[in-house]
Amino acid sequence: MTTSTLETTRTTVTADVPTDVTSETTAPRKRMLTGDRPTGQLHLGHYVGSIENRVRLQHEYEAFFIIADLHMLTTKNTRADIDQVSANARAMVLDQLSAGIDPAKATFYLQSAIPEVTELNTLFQNLVTVPRLERVPSLKDMARSAGKDEMPYGLLGYPVLQAADILCVKGNVVPVGKDNHSHVEVTREIARRFNSLYGDVFPVPELVESEITTLVGTDGQAKMSKSIGNTILLADDAAAVRKKVGGMYTDPNRVRADIPGTVEGNPVFVYHHAFNDDAAEVADLEERYRAGRVGDVEVKEKLAAAINRFLEPMRERRAEYESQPGLVDEIIVEGTERTRDEVRAVTAEVKKAMGITGTYNQLRRKAEQARKRRG
Repeated sequence: MTTSTLETTRTTVTADVPTDVTSETTAPRKRMLTGDRPTGQLHLGHYVGSIENRVRLQHEYEAFFIIADLHMLTTKNTRADIDQVSANARAMVLDQLSAGIDPAKATFYLQSAIPEVTELNTLFQNLVTVPRLERVPSLKDMARSAGKDEMPYGLLGYPVLQAADILCVKGNVVPVGKDNHSHVEVTREIARRFNSLYGDVFPVPELVESEITTLVGTDGQAKMSKSIGNTILLADDAAAVRKKVGGMYTDPNRVRADIPGTVEGNPVFVYHHAFNDDAAEVADLEERYRAGRVGDVEVKEKLAAAINRFLEPMRERRAEYESQPGLVDEIIVEGTERTRDEVRAVTAEVKKAMGITGTYNQLRRKAEQARKRRG
């Protein structure tokens, strides 16, 4: 597929653009960076935790979306895991395009194809202490979820590599889920520390929080997670949604429809508030549920219908992208090449600010002078 064909596609399959952000400006836009590990397809928890903000902010910021396969290695690093990266990367990007990310406004890139990121990671490791990283609460949870008895070195350094990801493109805003809030704070500390030591090179990025920071899984026992299997995928068809919603956890004390039920904290009603576009219907269901005048079956049927209404525009966009084989691969490759150019320039700036470039240049000049003398 030619570049011109790709550009045409990128402008024909897009999300609705607010009328107040369509005009072009000459001033450089600030940058947004966020992304996901390529461990599988994205789900509704990803949507409310970060993707919803990505779709909104892509019109305000220059958007970079990382396919974080190096981060994946901290918990999933078998050859079988790595062999799945390409397929999972395609699926993740397709999920985001379907959710409304406009490829004409976004740059998707594969982390492992940008070697300068690991160089920045090495430099940043010296700007943070081990006790500081040990205070990041989500790392122990990640280790437990991955079945790790001890903390791998790479996992302890996860927030440092994440700082390299964000700062390598001089990201200004980072829309992430709740698990990554503390990671972004480490990035902010590293940026401030670097700037104080070597001069103002990096912006101090801001965290963009979502309205719903964590979405409970369909089992009602934990947050929605691919590893647990309590998800509703953005790619699920209508039948899959109905089946998953039909099996959702509700009020365990309500064994009959005529028993008043609890709405607060009930996963079914959490989902209604997140995805049902009919507020009057939700209010009516809550009132009848509390009074024991509606059964779980009706509540779930209406939730499934609401989620399917929510996902239908995504299915239509997905079908358009899937009808063009190789398009997603091209988007990833073009984005990776563009990002590497950006990161090379930032890495050179970092090394110059630190004086590392000058050290080698001095040695090289002396070596050249010695060769000439021996000439």
